[in-house]
Amino acid sequence: MTSQKTLAGPGRQPAKPDRSSGPDTPGSSDGLQAGLKNRHLSMIAIGGVIGAGLFVGSGAGIAAAGPAILLSYALVGLMVVFVMRMLGEMAAARPSSGSFSAYADQALGRWAGFSIGWLYWFFWVVVLAVEATAGAKILEGWVPGVPQWAWALIVMVVLTATNLVSVGSYGEFEFWFAGIKVVAIGAFVVVGMLAVFGLLPGSDNPGSGLAHLTDTGGFFPNGPGAILTGVLMVVFSFMGSEIVTLAAGESENPQRAVQKATNSVIWRIAVFYLGSIFVVLTLLPWNDPSILKEGSYVAALNSIGIPHAGQVMDVIVLTAVLSCLNSGLYTASRMAFSLGGRGDAPKAFARTNKRGVPQAAILSSVVFGFVAVFFNYQWPDTVFQFLLNSSGAVALFVWLVICFTQLRMRGIILREQPEKLVVRMWLFPYLTWATIAMISFVLVYMLTDDSGREQVLLSLLVAAVVVAISLIREVRNRKKRTAVETPSNT
Repeated sequence: MTSQKTLAGPGRQPAKPDRSSGPDTPGSSDGLQAGLKNRHLSMIAIGGVIGAGLFVGSGAGIAAAGPAILLSYALVGLMVVFVMRMLGEMAAARPSSGSFSAYADQALGRWAGFSIGWLYWFFWVVVLAVEATAGAKILEGWVPGVPQWAWALIVMVVLTATNLVSVGSYGEFEFWFAGIKVVAIGAFVVVGMLAVFGLLPGSDNPGSGLAHLTDTGGFFPNGPGAILTGVLMVVFSFMGSEIVTLAAGESENPQRAVQKATNSVIWRIAVFYLGSIFVVLTLLPWNDPSILKEGSYVAALNSIGIPHAGQVMDVIVLTAVLSCLNSGLYTASRMAFSLGGRGDAPKAFARTNKRGVPQAAILSSVVFGFVAVFFNYQWPDTVFQFLLNSSGAVALFVWLVICFTQLRMRGIILREQPEKLVVRMWLFPYLTWATIAMISFVLVYMLTDDSGREQVLLSLLVAAVVVAISLIREVRNRKKRTAVETPSNT
């Protein structure tokens, strides 16, 4: 295989402006292929930020913070916009299947790229198990004759086959999965807003306008501090917005794809997250028991008088689950591929078949996903709960690493390829440091929350183990290089 060129760092050559053939280079004979079309990338960018967590978990956030949950979503959304802008700056200049892991490797050191890459891979492997189980529960409700574990197996096998065929088949599946999510939420917002102001013919909702935002205990029924509690509950539903920067490396025009995705992240968050939650809060009082009992979106649809709202929502949630599974498997495999290309994972991970698919990276990710699914059924409250908690804060770790990496990468890109700095972080470096402070505050605040504390501490433990492994590898590699160089100098 062709050796990979990386950015300047300890023991590395500076990267060339052109994208030379290598295991982390799209379109190379032994690398990934540019099989994603512009429409695939556009829909991955739009739908990537919409996970099943938005549909399933928003009710708990509303119950905790009341209407003020809108501020929680806005704060986290702002944080994600800033992080995506930073990532977009780096990805537009140097598209890579390893995305932020590859950039951390280049800017902060091998230990950083190794650590955050494996932690991110671990996060998505656990997500595979969570989403497969969630999808299996819905399917078992429709076809109870098939046991839940069998549905989980079927879903995993089908999406594994999809990813193994070609990157184009992944893109096509994700195009339709994300499309259904986008259309569903768009329709929900439009129909809901009509009902809110009494303009929807035949609606069962009285159309109280904006009254429900303040008529039950005010806008802050549980106090302003509940905004931060809400932040902890919604932050993880935003994970996935960075997927488009990994996928861009397998598109025909990575720079353009990243620019479009970065520029559109603001309206995506505003419409899909803030818009849909706003509709729920204006259709129903925040403390309506149906929001927790039926789920926020189902309760809102029922209040309008949409027939079979529960079944409609089940279809949409299943689509979101399959989309998350599809993208999770893709993301985990591409991260493993990039790690293999940089020598931080088995070399087999960096090999692609004749269709440009990293087969070994996909299968290894699936195997661990299957193991996690088994743990979910066998030991849901012990082993699997540990996996969940120990990956719970990885999203925030990833965002922190992206911030610190961008602080260094700006200077590197300006020195080596200034013409490729087509996307720039606003008010650099002040907004970057402000984002670091925001993320750090959320992590510290999680330590004061009973459920959040366990997630942060276990995630820190796993992160410490991974960083220790990376540092031990660095020491061993340095000794090997010294041993090889010493005889030639004598």
